[in-house]
Amino acid sequence: MVQIASVFSMRHFFVLSLALNVSFILRSVFEREQGLNWFGFESEKDQVTQRTRLSVSSPLSSITTLAEAQDSGERIINLDHGDPTMYEKYWQQMGDKTTVVIPGWQYMSYFSDISNICWFLEPEFAKQVVRLHKVVGNAVTDGRHIVVGTGSSQLYLAALFALAPSDASEPISVVSQAPYYSSYPSMTDCLKSGLYKWAGEAHNFSKEGPYIELVTSPNNPDGTARHSVVNRNKGTLLHDLAYYWPQYTPISSPADHELMLFTVSKSTGHAGMRIGMTKFVELNTIGVSKDSQIRAAKVLKAISDTYEHVDDSEVGETFFDFSYHNMAERWKLLREAVEHSGIGGKHFGVGPKYVRISMLDRDENFIRFVKRLSTIRV
Repeated sequence: MVQIASVFSMRHFFVLSLALNVSFILRSVFEREQGLNWFGFESEKDQVTQRTRLSVSSPLSSITTLAEAQDSGERIINLDHGDPTMYEKYWQQMGDKTTVVIPGWQYMSYFSDISNICWFLEPEFAKQVVRLHKVVGNAVTDGRHIVVGTGSSQLYLAALFALAPSDASEPISVVSQAPYYSSYPSMTDCLKSGLYKWAGEAHNFSKEGPYIELVTSPNNPDGTARHSVVNRNKGTLLHDLAYYWPQYTPISSPADHELMLFTVSKSTGHAGMRIGMTKFVELNTIGVSKDSQIRAAKVLKAISDTYEHVDDSEVGETFFDFSYHNMAERWKLLREAVEHSGIGGKHFGVGPKYVRISMLDRDENFIRFVKRLSTIRV
């Protein structure tokens, strides 16, 4: 245990996860200017006495009107999961640019780079990670260690494992400002670890001693920029920057924190590739799939190529432009639908004005959802 802690005492870890965050909320800061209170769908009036059927004529990809999305009302639309199939259209346009062929004899060893602290990190993947962040400008990468893990849940638990004191008399408290990512409590306590435990809302935290504060910015679920709120001695910050990508929020400056969590499933939409802290991952899964890393490297390279060679690109829009425009259109449709509805839900450690909706499903499912939402009577 002491040896593990000494490995992770190194500062400035830069962490990547290619994984699906189950039950997450997409948010985009540019919608703030539109007047939408993010997922706080609270009507300006206490009661809406009249609601009419929503009619939308603005285009959304190939679906131009709600009428084109034939819906008998029998199909189940599951928007609880953040399955990023919205991006399929873009990657179909890219054709074979992200196709990967791996011979059966290749990548058979456990080891990728024994000179790296993260010995299972593929060098090409690391190269493309750094390149993409420099192109986007959303994170400082110089002098950082990149650690790759199998899924964001493993990544999060690995970070807690690395940050928690190994010789403490009681578990270290883990807190976050509400509203917080809905899975933080269950993820923190799922292993019933003696090293750490969920302690709830950061504003209410008054216990003396060490603590870990999760800072999610832009925040999940409300999309706001976040900073630490406890700010006491013996505290350690863990920055979750899953949504600090151009289609969700303006990139004002490169993030520069000691430990930053990024997930490529939120940036490229490739949730099916499961790509952290080294020792935890070593003990848990003995490394990370090389095939996934190679495919991820190919995808990241394709995105960076479209930006660095935009004039030569065969695709009309860069990936983040495509994603931004789709998100903007979806927010417009959703905002109009919410005007005709008054639904809510209690889930994020705050009141019932917050609801959880994935914005990343395929066009036809999202259109069906908006159409149904507009007809709900409360």
